[in-house]
Amino acid sequence: MKPRISMITLGVSDLAKSVKFYEEGLGFPRMDSPPEVAFFTLNGTWLGLYGRDALAEDATVSPEGRGFESFALAHNVESEAEVDAVMDQAVRAGAELVKPPQKVFWGGYSGYFKDPEGHLWEVAHNPLFWVGPSDA
Repeated sequence: MKPRISMITLGVSDLAKSVKFYEEGLGFPRMDSPPEVAFFTLNGTWLGLYGRDALAEDATVSPEGRGFESFALAHNVESEAEVDAVMDQAVRAGAELVKPPQKVFWGGYSGYFKDPEGHLWEVAHNPLFWVGPSDA
């Protein structure tokens, strides 16, 4: 197996609100998609938004549960100033600030926000190595 994450699908209770947050608030480019789902191109992977109940049904698991889901999505950027700018953009778009950007124990700079559905995102700058896709 070649390790990769091709698509991240988030189960949401309000598709229209989530689409507005990601498309208008964060500026993610939306692809043509059926009305019950939204897809966004993310420079090497894709983000899908799909009804929480429908996603749970597809996976044959219960849709119940809230709080910390034991994972966070991460958006890595090239500078501390860009971390601040992305965090500000997310909050202006309706995200909840969870942890303001700050120097962190591993030598980088990061902060956390929750999207309107409560999905946890880290925005980080790692000065030790670039963890994003190759620009080549």
